[in-house]
Amino acid sequence: MAIPGQKELTALENFMEGVWKQNPIFVMVLGMCPTLAVTVSAVNALAMGVATTFVLVCSALLVSLMRRIVPKEVRIATYIVIIATFVTIVDYLIAAISLALYEALGAFIQLIVVNCIILGRAEAHASKHPPAWAASNALGMGIGFAVALFALGAVREILGAGKLFGIALFGPDFQPWVVMVLPPGGFFVLGMWLLLFNWLRTRSPAAGAMKPVEGHGHG
Repeated sequence: MAIPGQKELTALENFMEGVWKQNPIFVMVLGMCPTLAVTVSAVNALAMGVATTFVLVCSALLVSLMRRIVPKEVRIATYIVIIATFVTIVDYLIAAISLALYEALGAFIQLIVVNCIILGRAEAHASKHPPAWAASNALGMGIGFAVALFALGAVREILGAGKLFGIALFGPDFQPWVVMVLPPGGFFVLGMWLLLFNWLRTRSPAAGAMKPVEGHGHG
């Protein structure tokens, strides 16, 4: 299936765009603040990934539904209000489910409002496409973000604490790499994943059609 303006992009390609071709972290290098701050454990990483995905999909769907009635002059302000509404819902849900997790994620839940991944999807994609197409693309982007966060969080927790999801993986003689739960460890693991991801992309049969997307490491 393809729609006008998508250059014969299929539904699967639309969904997979954010998972692989334009992965928010490993390709566009966006959302670096939560990426480095909350990935000290796999649980924190997954929670942030799921929360961001929820906000991303819901806001993209609503922006798409309202795309014909929102004046161009106030579209950005409207998008921010929509995003902030869903972030508030997520904020209360996490606090109700687990106070410990809520405290671990800290202010980064509220900062989803200014995450350029979400606002960028709303402006560049959801505002120009039908609801189903916008939601599918947003879901792929959210899954790509969550997978990348989990990849960092799992490595940092395993090496920094000898655990995964709080379950000990090694014997009592294991010496944790304390640096992995500190900021330098986050940068190191991110660099290693970026190296691996880009190596895999260059070896992909479709590498020629998957040129890197320029991005900046904003929150």
